[in-house]
Amino acid sequence: MKILFVVNQKSGVQSGTSTEELIKIHAERNGFQYQIYQIKEDAQSHIKKLLQDYNPDQVAAAGGDGTINLLAGLLFYTNIPLLIIPSGSANGMAKELDIISIEQSLNLLHNGIIKSIDLVRINGIVSIHLADIGVNARVVKRFEEDPRRGIITYARHLFGEMFLMKHYRLYITYDGKQIKRKAVSVTFANATMYGTGAVINPHGKLNDGFFELIIVKPFPDIKIFSIAWKMFRNKLHTSDYVEVISCKEARINCNRKTTLQVDGEVIGKIKDFHIQIMHHALKVFVPQPLS
Repeated sequence: MKILFVVNQKSGVQSGTSTEELIKIHAERNGFQYQIYQIKEDAQSHIKKLLQDYNPDQVAAAGGDGTINLLAGLLFYTNIPLLIIPSGSANGMAKELDIISIEQSLNLLHNGIIKSIDLVRINGIVSIHLADIGVNARVVKRFEEDPRRGIITYARHLFGEMFLMKHYRLYITYDGKQIKRKAVSVTFANATMYGTGAVINPHGKLNDGFFELIIVKPFPDIKIFSIAWKMFRNKLHTSDYVEVISCKEARINCNRKTTLQVDGEVIGKIKDFHIQIMHHALKVFVPQPLS
């Protein structure tokens, strides 16, 4: 068995034994062939070439959600399963799959199972986890520009942005229906929660053939903490200021350009969006279900 490990050393804050050292220890203990690639400039083309030349049976991505997204965009609709190794700042997709540590993740290579999950395509860009326009996308942009990492830094930018919220007028077409909405943000959700533990999409499933549009409508400043409380209590869908639409395809026209982030990576300012489900597009390692 040959495994390609793609490691992003810039993700998160590490202490103790490095991810690469843990990979080497695990490989020697279990006797499989492996190659480690450290992400650098033009990583996508380098990884594409490695997939062709090394021809791995499995691929592992060590980093945050952006690193996972990079590999998902190269492996969709192939038979190569992806192992997610949580070594980023938030590790939202790892948490979604109940992968809580690097050691547990590596053990999934021999005691886990392989599951097919959906992806979402937004203007041709693949998302494995969550994408946003509006307030959270701007928070991600500020976070990217800050040299400090971690949840505390993210939270600082979140509360800073909350009091500067812009309103958008949206024209939405989904599964043959047309609606108009005012919103401060829209999430294109394949998964259920952010890496912070805040649940944006309580009823989402990774393999049901649908994604959700989570529309957060303009709300009074006094409601900020109520909405945040609901997110961390898995009750956001009960808010009067939140609408959840489950669909397979949607088109959204915004009255002005707004920042789009996909799996923690800022794409840019865009006005028109085409969102599509990619059913069972990616194979991933997950823990055995509890009996």
